[in-house]
Amino acid sequence: MTTQYELLLKGGHVIDPKNHIDQVMDVAIAAGKIAKVADDIDPATAEKVADVSGFYVTPGLIDIHVHAYHTREPEGLSIIADHHSFRSGVTTMVDTGTAGAKHFLHFKRTVIDRSRTRIFAFINIVKSGMLGDFEQDEAEMDPELAASIVLAYPEDCVGIKTAHYWTKEPWDDKHQPWTAVDRALEASAICKKPLMMDFWPRPERTYPELLKKMQPGDIHTHVYAQQFPILDENKKPQKFMFEARDRGIIFDVGHGAGSFWFRQGIPMMEGGFGPDSISTDLHIGNVNGPVVDMITTMSKFLCMGMPLDELIYRSTVTPAEEIGHPELGTLSEGAEADVAVIERQEGEFGYTDCGRAKYFGSQKLVCKMTVRSGQVVYDPEGFSMPKWEDAPPQYWTIRQ
Repeated sequence: MTTQYELLLKGGHVIDPKNHIDQVMDVAIAAGKIAKVADDIDPATAEKVADVSGFYVTPGLIDIHVHAYHTREPEGLSIIADHHSFRSGVTTMVDTGTAGAKHFLHFKRTVIDRSRTRIFAFINIVKSGMLGDFEQDEAEMDPELAASIVLAYPEDCVGIKTAHYWTKEPWDDKHQPWTAVDRALEASAICKKPLMMDFWPRPERTYPELLKKMQPGDIHTHVYAQQFPILDENKKPQKFMFEARDRGIIFDVGHGAGSFWFRQGIPMMEGGFGPDSISTDLHIGNVNGPVVDMITTMSKFLCMGMPLDELIYRSTVTPAEEIGHPELGTLSEGAEADVAVIERQEGEFGYTDCGRAKYFGSQKLVCKMTVRSGQVVYDPEGFSMPKWEDAPPQYWTIRQ
């Protein structure tokens, strides 16, 4: 029989929220695309068959808050995307403002265009990006310049980012409390792309005021950080949070090294205010804890009560929509074949937050295999490989 497919994922429990699939099915891949999703696909039709029985098969995960501009000098923040994405089931990352207009082309040439991980970017309203005293310089904040980069490179850029404008106090004629936010909103309006906000409240610029300034489709990341008054005196979600969501404001996790606290997240979840999207804010300062990776961040929310299908939805479909790429985050036939194979383990597992507090959960998600654009990019246990005694003599050739 002539093979139709290059890879067949056989017997896994498919969770594809966009297509309302939550059952055991097979997934066939050909020419880098999802070729077929069906109950029982003949293994003889595939060149390679991976038995993924007992595991979940999901669209490749999308982490919309990372810092991946590792070629910038001086370096001190970013991870190398390919070193951290695939082992966590992530096939798409979004760098959030590490580069501004001044450095974006270098970021594109040296990182985006060379990575196997799909990388998009939010352009910082500060033309020199992050991190430095220049983030407090209003002369660095040029809305038209930032928007022009987004408009010139729509295949790479998904919006505008503002962050870290908070240290110049007291405010004066040259440093007004809302300058970074207002200019970022202006840039967002010019390029007609969403704005992602990283914000620290001050008496002169409160969190409820920020939410009122934001436009539908804008993203507030770090929603469960300690600095936000998201809980009332009874430890219930504030009414203004629901009002903002009803108005179209998006709330993203953005875990980071200092932006996720169980004492904020757990009461909010219990009060019916879960995040719209899961993300890590991954950088070199948190890969060894408290973030570790995307799959660990997802495990925390699973243990905090988010159902698995919803967790996958908020790690695939909603982030894809938030960045304007709804073609991602799905196993639809014809879609690019980005796939994660995930195991759900039962037991007692400890998780930490940014306040160095611990939470015990009974579940843990582990990535077993990742496919990016039809190619197996992470498979430490060899699900896609033959047993050594069954492999042909020249089953792998080392380039000389």
